[in-house]
Amino acid sequence: MISELVKKYNKAIPRYTSYPTVPHWTESAPDPKKWLFHVNEAYYQQEEKGISLYIHLPFCESLCTYCGCNKRITKNHSLENPYITALSAEWELYVEAIGEKPVIKNLHLGGGTPTFFAPKTLETLLTGILEKAEIAKDHAFSFEGHPNNTKYEHLKTLAKLGFNRVSYGIQDFNPVVQKAIHRMQPIENVENVVKWSRELGYDSINFDLIYGLPFQTAETLADTIEKVKDFKPERIALYSYAHVPWKSKSQRGYDESHLPNPELKLNMYWQAKSQLNAMGYVNIGMDHFAMPDDELSLAKEDGYLNRNFMGYTTDKNELMIGLGCSSISSTGLAFAQNEKVVEKYQDSIMEGVLPLITGHYLTDHEVEIASLMKKISCLGKASFLSSVLLTHLFENVTEELKSMEEDGLLVLGNYSLTVTEKGMLFVRNICSLFDPNIQNKASDKPQFSQSI
Repeated sequence: MISELVKKYNKAIPRYTSYPTVPHWTESAPDPKKWLFHVNEAYYQQEEKGISLYIHLPFCESLCTYCGCNKRITKNHSLENPYITALSAEWELYVEAIGEKPVIKNLHLGGGTPTFFAPKTLETLLTGILEKAEIAKDHAFSFEGHPNNTKYEHLKTLAKLGFNRVSYGIQDFNPVVQKAIHRMQPIENVENVVKWSRELGYDSINFDLIYGLPFQTAETLADTIEKVKDFKPERIALYSYAHVPWKSKSQRGYDESHLPNPELKLNMYWQAKSQLNAMGYVNIGMDHFAMPDDELSLAKEDGYLNRNFMGYTTDKNELMIGLGCSSISSTGLAFAQNEKVVEKYQDSIMEGVLPLITGHYLTDHEVEIASLMKKISCLGKASFLSSVLLTHLFENVTEELKSMEEDGLLVLGNYSLTVTEKGMLFVRNICSLFDPNIQNKASDKPQFSQSI
């Protein structure tokens, strides 16, 4: 059965953190002034004012070979101050465009390695940003922490600034796997950062885990999950390793022969899912698990779980501003992405110009499809009777949907579908059926990772 599912569904398709996906955006470089005006409109058209703020901190002292993120490998910490100066200047451009202190509901520091930056440097950056904003009472401030270099002072400084959530990149506890991905991470370091986080009042800890890594086996993954049990994180992100060596050259340090084959990889996911369910975690999305009383679990149950470039969220607002090189901003009706090279990003910002390199303004049809994608990936269900477009999309893939129903991935109703527990792993495949860019066009170049 597993081999048959792999044959049918192991395809190169998007992860749908946005729709349209980045390769299908049509703006080569949105006009910065037009974009800032659009952000202003989006801010004031919300039912309740608020933004999600993402800050990309790209520096890492060492290279993790599995990583496909935009990063700069360096031990030169003199790069910190010029970069945070540019971040502050970029934020001022957005604050000026909005015309008042924006209300920040969510703030996330991503990377790279945010804890590459000294605690004092982060304090300087964030104090300057928060002085020009209002903080929502129900705010959620989070950051990505590397257990090897997250110090007590990092956690203390960020807690003082209102941070209440942290996500630790664990990936795998097995030393053979860690060596292959260049991330030797003693379990004692994890024990320390979790202990400090609890002591300082962080009320939500997430562990990032990856299945399908080089030299990983069903036994080593099971052992990693068993070790996670002792830490009791509120959330688990169980990501499928994305092998994209054409995009991330560091992944050429090993090849497909070192990776678990697709059948084994699929079996590893179901094994890990079973372990997490037995530990009390609820599957709330294609790759996320949370305890039943966690906000994400409650949001899915109540029907308001959302998803953006930062992952699953309880925030209903669509406006997300991304600061830093390669960051993506979104309004719900348009996207814009910054320059990916640190120096080019900094030069443009210091000249007073947003360094946008690509973007996309959604058509009315794309807005409908984007909403559909979120309903499928966040709530696991969708109806297709609300518009002629959605009805037409449904009718075009009726046979494919029936086949998925036979495979136990979904249940069909009257122009509706409900994703099963088994089908949550194949949400990308289900979404792709309603993506005209995937269904109608073929590309000679690899663009996306395999779905399994």
